Amino acid sequence: MYWIQQFVIVILIASAFTAGYGVALAQQQSRESFVVEQAKNLKSGLFGSEDVPSPKDRVPEDRIHVFPNQVLLDIRGAQWSRFTDTNSMDPVIDNGSNAIQIIPQSADDIQVGDIISYDSEYGTIIHRVAEVGNDKNGWYAIAKGDNNPTADPFKIRFSQIKRVVVGIVY
Repeated sequence: MYWIQQFVIVILIASAFTAGYGVALAQQQSRESFVVEQAKNLKSGLFGSEDVPSPKDRVPEDRIHVFPNQVLLDIRGAQWSRFTDTNSMDPVIDNGSNAIQIIPQSADDIQVGDIISYDSEYGTIIHRVAEVGNDKNGWYAIAKGDNNPTADPFKIRFSQIKRVVVGIVY
């Protein structure tokens, strides 16, 4: 009889362990599902993050040299720029912002997400490229200030583009 009691106790312990393991396994799978679901939600913008085009990577990592007392950027044709504070590019470009820009060589150098300086009837404007396309007059871009509710109301031709931002220094 004693051995039957011991056998039943072992079975009960094994059952409890297995049930506990099953619960732990279910909790682990639930956590993994939650993490995967959160990653999908972040990608789709459920948590307020929207996947928007970024500027073209124009400065390869091997051309960025950081030392304790200086930073060297090996950028051919670099030009320094500062901007009038119009609030149209807040918070990326604001009062006191400085930028490093280059002169693009062709329309192929411009992509959606880039920040460009271009000539307009209102003077030089710096806004982000929101769209590129072609029409009967050739290549064009539509730009928009990051802090503006709507895009600029005209097409920008490549000949109007003066520079493309490759870095912003705060």
